[in-house]
Amino acid sequence: MIANQFLVLAAALFSLGVYGLLVRRNIVLILLSVELMLNAVNINLVAFEAVLNTPQALGQVFAIFVITIAAAEVGVGLAIVLLIFRNRRSANVDELNLMRW
Repeated sequence: MIANQFLVLAAALFSLGVYGLLVRRNIVLILLSVELMLNAVNINLVAFEAVLNTPQALGQVFAIFVITIAAAEVGVGLAIVLLIFRNRRSANVDELNLMRW
C-alpha cells in the first residue's frame, strides 16, 4: 500500500473543502465543506498509521475522535441553521446580521 495515493486524495478533498468554504454562500453547503475537510484529515490520520504501523493504532483512535467531534459539530450547526432559516427565511451567509451589535 502506497501512502502517496492516500495523501494526494486527502489533499484533493481538503482543497475542495477550502474552495467550498470560501466560495459558497449557503450555510448548509459551508457545513458540508467543513465536513469534507475533516474527512480529508481522517484519511491522512489513517494513512500515516498504516505507514507507521504502531501497535496502539493511534491514527484510527484519533480518526474516531475527529468523527465524533464532527458529528457534534453538525448537530449543533444544523440546529443553528434551522433556527436562523425559520426566523429569516434564508440560509444565505451574506444576509445574516444577527450577531451584529
